[in-house]
Amino acid sequence: MSSGKVDGVFRMRSLGTATAGITDQYADGKAAKVWQLYIGDQSSRTQNYKTFLVNLLRQKRVSTILDTACGTGVDSVMLLEEGFQMTSSDASDKMLKVAHKTRWERRKEERFENWVIEEANWLTLEDDIEKPQGGFDAVICMGNSFAHLPDFHGDQRDHIKCFQNFSNMVKPGGIFIIDHRNYDYILANGKSPAKNIYYNSSHIQDIKTSVLYVNNKPNLITLDYFMNVEEQYADSNQFRLSYYPHTLQGFGDLCKQAFGPRAKHTVYADFKPLNVEPEPSFYIHVVEKPL
Repeated sequence: MSSGKVDGVFRMRSLGTATAGITDQYADGKAAKVWQLYIGDQSSRTQNYKTFLVNLLRQKRVSTILDTACGTGVDSVMLLEEGFQMTSSDASDKMLKVAHKTRWERRKEERFENWVIEEANWLTLEDDIEKPQGGFDAVICMGNSFAHLPDFHGDQRDHIKCFQNFSNMVKPGGIFIIDHRNYDYILANGKSPAKNIYYNSSHIQDIKTSVLYVNNKPNLITLDYFMNVEEQYADSNQFRLSYYPHTLQGFGDLCKQAFGPRAKHTVYADFKPLNVEPEPSFYIHVVEKPL
């Protein structure tokens, strides 16, 4: 196999991203530039899961929320508009520029004026984010964001560290909500499920899937996105993102290890009970931290 072919299949990021910025796969600005187009209509996007998320947070009497993967701020804005106190963080300064712009444009609204936005790394979360006394009522990490973190050492030590940091940011009695794609399905079928509960864009032409195996174990899934966009976005009509292929069982083990055996752990399939949706596009984990 030629070096060009190897690079074409296994390069983790779009061209232009510095090697040192591998954990920020949005550093070249391509995905960030067309992210709103990729998401699609935000009103219908929120219909897919807004009721689930907001009802869950209100049932648990949540007030303060840390959004650890806010990206351009879409979910944080939704929750701000629902009256929650938001602290939002992301490792990508390119994505955060959009969130900062939104906060500035809506600064006259009290919730937005008090919206805290920070650049933060999951591995150093406790150092990067000032948490309230005792911790946040809820910590969320949505949109398949956590899977962007590779397993550099082969033993998931970084994943374990991040989950412990997530747990440390949640107050006793609080909740942690995190999701991931159905990588079990991707590994079994070589492609993602056709439906997508988050994104409904008419601009998506195709998504090509590649799986990298290391020592006969799946180590990386790369998705090449091909977009049909207007001329002003033509330089960003293709971008590449890579993910660690977390299985449902493995992800559950990470939750249990970080929050302990006493934590209540519930898994939803596309926001439905697990037994209702046999082939979901996403799994959503809700962990209740013991008092």
